[in-house]
Amino acid sequence: MAAGRDSDKERAATRVTGAKPLDEIEREIAANTRAYVVGPYLQKRGAAQDGNQRSFVARLDEAVGLAAAIDLTVVEAVQVMLTALRPATYLGKGKVEELAERVKIDEIGLVVMDCALSPVQQRNLEKVFGCKVIDRTGLILEIFGRRARTKEGALQVELAHLNYQKSRLVRSWTHLERQRGGFGFLGGPGETQIEADRRIIQERMSKIERDLEQVKRTRSLHRASRKRVPYPIVALVGYTNAGKSTLFNRLTSAEVLAQDMLFATLDPTARAIKLPHGARIMLSDTVGFISDLPTQLVAAFRATLEDAIEADVLLHVRDVSHEDTQAQAADVQAILRDLGINPDDGQRVVEVWNKADLLDGEERARQLEVAAHRPEESRPVLVSALTGEGMDRLTAAVEARIARSRPVYALTLEAGDGRSLAWLHANGEILGREDGAEGALALTVRLPLEREGAFGARFPEARRLS
Repeated sequence: MAAGRDSDKERAATRVTGAKPLDEIEREIAANTRAYVVGPYLQKRGAAQDGNQRSFVARLDEAVGLAAAIDLTVVEAVQVMLTALRPATYLGKGKVEELAERVKIDEIGLVVMDCALSPVQQRNLEKVFGCKVIDRTGLILEIFGRRARTKEGALQVELAHLNYQKSRLVRSWTHLERQRGGFGFLGGPGETQIEADRRIIQERMSKIERDLEQVKRTRSLHRASRKRVPYPIVALVGYTNAGKSTLFNRLTSAEVLAQDMLFATLDPTARAIKLPHGARIMLSDTVGFISDLPTQLVAAFRATLEDAIEADVLLHVRDVSHEDTQAQAADVQAILRDLGINPDDGQRVVEVWNKADLLDGEERARQLEVAAHRPEESRPVLVSALTGEGMDRLTAAVEARIARSRPVYALTLEAGDGRSLAWLHANGEILGREDGAEGALALTVRLPLEREGAFGARFPEARRLS
């Protein structure tokens, strides 16, 4: 999981020796690992006690999807309903023994628990099952480790992983009980191996945090340079696997990884594109959100959402074909609020109802009807990023929101004033154009706020319309 897993040195060694890349080796190991996915969910009178709005079946399906994202061979998904949590093993004694027997019969090498286990619970389950056990946090960390490609993404992954490992340095192995001799002038009792391991991890975390500060400064410089270009930022946000990267590729003709897989995108990607009426925007793809994301991961990956925090327009991409689309939307809205963004701000947030191609004719008509009855300023847009359906409606919605804060002017250019016309095309949007007498051009233009001053100095005779 180290940050340097995809280093230039490893790639060079692979080319010289013909050895398999590390990612390919990991995929082979995972594919040969038989796994159980266990969903232990607290319930009271048939409803979840943890505030999660999803059905238990959908939550278990998502956990299986997370396991598939790192190529594990899932032998069986087991749903376990609990009325109370056991401090030692999370599950009740009878269920633990039953699962242990099934693990042995099916030759299971890994049990994925769709919950947050304490270090003691994880160790106790491993002893009883006789195989490796990871919880939801560990599984998501493993996915992040596979997906991160930029320096920042790799550092964020390693920091989150070390923070996770630090809490799991319990006395699981005998070497952790040894003591080392004292050192320095004081002498005295030495530190135990577990204390030494914690110290080493803390030192590495401190170094990563310093490196991250440098990376963040570099990213802030990049954002500052983008701000000097008069392009509004439009960011894609949404639940993981909602189709953000496919939509990003559709709008930009880029080749960002887009697969039917949870957390296919981790590193933020931005491209400048031109909208139909001439406005240029910076479109940014972001990491997908997910329910029950551990706190330390939200904090670790907050930097990847900085583009969303500073965006002029947010496209909240939803998979409307998913049975839990409402619950997924609620999770995304909750995270946006945590980031200081009001998800109900129709001026800034556009709901994009994606995957219309997976709806039958009747359901598509119903969704269009529902959208049409919403207020115009917060009306959702039904699209299919895969087929291109609804892209004209989406770009029109983005243009409308960008335009609301931009002034509109009317002016006339003399015949042959190509330089002024080129300036207007480069710095604003030409909304209307009429040929006047003797070759003059009557224009209606819309400008970014930061270009209004330069426009007024260049065209003092222009008349503001709005």
